[in-house]
Amino acid sequence: MKNKILLPLIAAAAAALFTGCATDAHYVQTGDKEQIVSLNQINIQDYANAANDAVKDLLQSGALDKVANPPALLELSRIVNNTSQQVDTDLLTKKISIALLQSGKAQTKTVDRKAVGYQQENEFMNDQKTTRLPDFTLSGKIIETVDRAGSTRRTTYSFQLSLNDPKAGVQVWEGEKEIGKQGTRNTVGF
Repeated sequence: MKNKILLPLIAAAAAALFTGCATDAHYVQTGDKEQIVSLNQINIQDYANAANDAVKDLLQSGALDKVANPPALLELSRIVNNTSQQVDTDLLTKKISIALLQSGKAQTKTVDRKAVGYQQENEFMNDQKTTRLPDFTLSGKIIETVDRAGSTRRTTYSFQLSLNDPKAGVQVWEGEKEIGKQGTRNTVGF
C-alpha cells in the first residue's frame, strides 16, 4: 500500500525538480546580445563576424575593382583548418560568397573537380573555349591558439584570408580577423 502512494509522489517530485531546472528554449537572432560563448569551439557568430569583417575590408581595398571585365570572377579555394576541432569551412566561405554576390563587385565559383571535368568534357565535345578563368582566388587558414593561467582559459581563433591574382602569381589583398574568448567556463552573454 505504501508503494502505491510513494511511487506517484516520487515521480511527481522528480518531474517538478527537473522542470524547475530546465531553461526555456527559444529562438535568438544570430549575432544578438544573447549569445553562447564557447571557449573550446568556433560559434556561428564567430564565422559571421570573421566573414563580415573580411568582406568589408576586401570591398574597401578596391582590389575587386581592378579587373578588365567586371564583375570580378572569384574562385573560392581551400580554407585550411588548423584548429583542434572539426569545422565546416563553408560556414565562412558561403557567408563571404553571398555578401560579395550581393555587393555586385564579384561573382563566385567553387573548386568542384567533378564540375570542372564535366565542363571541360562538354567544351571538348562541342569544340568551345568559353571558360572564363577566375580573376582571383580566395584561400585561407583558420588557426587556434590556446593559453591557460590557473582555471582561466583564453582561446583565439585567427581567420586569415588571401586574395591571389593567378595570372600574375601575386597576392593582391590579405585580411585577418582574430576572435578571442576568455573565461573559466562557457557562458551565455547578455
